[in-house]
Amino acid sequence: MSLPAVTPVSPAELEARLRLHRLPELGPARFKKLLEAFGSASKAISAPASAWRSLGLPLACAEARRANEVRDGASHALAWLERPGQHLLMWDQPEYPALLAEISDAPPLLFVAGAPGILEKPQLAMVGSRRASRPGMDTAAAFSRSLAGAGFVITSGLALGIDAAAHQAALDVGGRTVGVLGTGLEKFYPQRNRRLADAMIASGSAVLSEFPLDAGPSASNFPRRNRIISGLSLGVLVVEASVASGSLITARLAAEQGREVYAIPGSIHHPGAKGCHQLIRDGAMLVETIEHILEALRGWQQMPLSTEAPSVTHPLLMLLHAAPHTSEALAITSGWALPKVLAALTELEMDGRAVCESGRWFARVS
Repeated sequence: MSLPAVTPVSPAELEARLRLHRLPELGPARFKKLLEAFGSASKAISAPASAWRSLGLPLACAEARRANEVRDGASHALAWLERPGQHLLMWDQPEYPALLAEISDAPPLLFVAGAPGILEKPQLAMVGSRRASRPGMDTAAAFSRSLAGAGFVITSGLALGIDAAAHQAALDVGGRTVGVLGTGLEKFYPQRNRRLADAMIASGSAVLSEFPLDAGPSASNFPRRNRIISGLSLGVLVVEASVASGSLITARLAAEQGREVYAIPGSIHHPGAKGCHQLIRDGAMLVETIEHILEALRGWQQMPLSTEAPSVTHPLLMLLHAAPHTSEALAITSGWALPKVLAALTELEMDGRAVCESGRWFARVS
């Protein structure tokens, strides 16, 4: 999904990308088509409208390029990025989350408030009903505490119900959590979870969105953000959901992206369990304890380890002793699948044998 070569983005190119990002009817595929066709957003912005039409792009895109609203929005975003703790990740730059970059429609830009470095750490998504039952909320909190305590970042959509319970429980045990919004970061929705989002940002976690900063709530945006929740994660755990729940969309996307799907069963008389039961019938792993998830993840890291010199003979540590690597670079160099690499790095980090700094992994020297 990335361009053949990674080159630094100049201030002019950054401004041009922010302008492209605000154009109507310009999703990830069309954004990338423009960059590949013209070589840069700056050249795409200045190209004649006929060149855009030859690419099959809507007339509305070309006509809006020089609109005041588009220019002003890009300028506002540049000012937003000047403030501490506010970041923009771009799909062809090394800071972009490697696992998310694997999906076919990865967002070209991600606005991040908080600590973007945690997006490279192994994440598990937890999703479920906005109108969850009290037992469902308690279950979500219990699983989130355990998974966060095991070293996983808990990722969800900062919605009411199961999402909020999962985020809060991760914070309660000093863990990290990522919230993916279906609105721009300056049009937070739902407002009832604004304080939770602020606590996440302040504690070293992160809140992010692919939408322009001033994008308000729109029904079509929430299914779109679900692909990011699943795309960032090794797997998706559905705690409680009806058959019409958006959580089932997230689970379907996860399966299409090659991620694991887990579902917690419930009473056959409870409507909130029917979605989970449907997922299980469709092949999701039935989960009753955290060990069911951890065992599935350990399947990705069947590697020979020597008890005599583990810090030297571990395949990934051998690479890290030679030079720091991003997780994506480790996957390419080792030949392992990226989820396997991320799961192994989690174990190494928990053992105190590796550390991630600014998106790159280093071997700890004892």
